[in-house]
Amino acid sequence: MARIITITSGKGGVGKTSISLNLSLSLASKGYRVCLFDADLGLANVNILTGIYPEKDLISVLSEGLTLSDILIHNYQGIDIIPGSSGVEKLADLTRDETRNLIQAFLSLEDYDYFIFDTSAGISSQVLAFCMASHEIVLVATAEPTSMTDAYSMLKTLSKKGYENPVKILINQVKTGKSAKSIYSQLKDTVNRFLDIKVEPLGIVGWDKSVRMAVISQSPFIELFPDSLASKCIRNITEKLIKNRYHAADMPLE
Repeated sequence: MARIITITSGKGGVGKTSISLNLSLSLASKGYRVCLFDADLGLANVNILTGIYPEKDLISVLSEGLTLSDILIHNYQGIDIIPGSSGVEKLADLTRDETRNLIQAFLSLEDYDYFIFDTSAGISSQVLAFCMASHEIVLVATAEPTSMTDAYSMLKTLSKKGYENPVKILINQVKTGKSAKSIYSQLKDTVNRFLDIKVEPLGIVGWDKSVRMAVISQSPFIELFPDSLASKCIRNITEKLIKNRYHAADMPLE
């Protein structure tokens, strides 16, 4: 049964989509079947990082009666990608029938080991829906005070919604391991004091100029610069996720 991992953030600009893409490729390099869903339903970004601009996307499934298999980008460097839609308000207000059709479209996909959902930033109803339907949530933040504040707001909302599994914290664009440890400790102490939700560290991705170079080149940094610091960090995080794969209870995709 597919493992559903939602990668999200309280604040935009923290590198969430880059993490989602490179983590998906790292999992695939370990022999797992991975499908990356660009679940930022208002401003899809995976295409920017890959240089792929599909003619059909998620809105085509709803408005043209296509299946997800019809729009699926097959075998992009070892992973499949479901392209999201940019600026489409319809996706924010689906009818019951449209929602049912979309769920059935997911269930008709081939069997994967991992679904990676790359959501938009913030605490919209769409983002929370993806989070609540996940085996695991990876919350991406940076050392900036605004990012940590928004990360706490996300955790507060998930706590109110009753999310039961520990939320995994990933600190991105880290200058030093010591600062990342301090930032995480402060967040964890605040969460333990005020919220009914658990957090645990997933890892860090160090600041690395090759990440910016990869974005400009519209290529994943783990493929373009496999020996870079950021790539090594992603591979370490991959190992932790794989090790944790069977620790949480399974649930049906629907």
